[in-house]
Amino acid sequence: MAAIADTSDPDSPVRTEYPPLVQAAWLYQADQVCPEDLPMTAAEALAMGWDTPTLCELAGLPRHADPRDIRDTFEQALEELGITLPDRHLARRYALRRLAARCTAGEVHLAELASDEWPGMEVETAEEQAFVALLPPCACCIEYTLGLDEAAWKAQLHIAACALVSHPSVGPRL
Repeated sequence: MAAIADTSDPDSPVRTEYPPLVQAAWLYQADQVCPEDLPMTAAEALAMGWDTPTLCELAGLPRHADPRDIRDTFEQALEELGITLPDRHLARRYALRRLAARCTAGEVHLAELASDEWPGMEVETAEEQAFVALLPPCACCIEYTLGLDEAAWKAQLHIAACALVSHPSVGPRL
């Protein structure tokens, strides 16, 4: 799991139109956010004017708090704000598209791409399939699993990521 990158920064090549708390809900449902990052996301939401008692409580939790407490408080804060957690499958497709966008912007490291979680994912489009097919299952045997030289693989990955990002996005409806 990775921290939620601040993609709302106008200088970031990967910008999001979603408030940090909404994006966090989608990435949380896709198992792409660390619980210890959620209090800071709550603090950002408070700074943006979102406010509920539970959101304040979440923002006040330390990073080293019990992950179950953080998760429970996060889910309660979302409920108070009327933010519904998405279907897990849609959330995973959103996370995949976000990974592709970060890949095209050069904001992703090989370790994030090499994971056993993506190859088994149910995809719905040819663009998703092409991108997932290029993601290695692990970093330790990348040369063996890729069967290509690294430069050729990176070029193919970039092309597939661009194709995926260029199609209508899956994500929150605001």
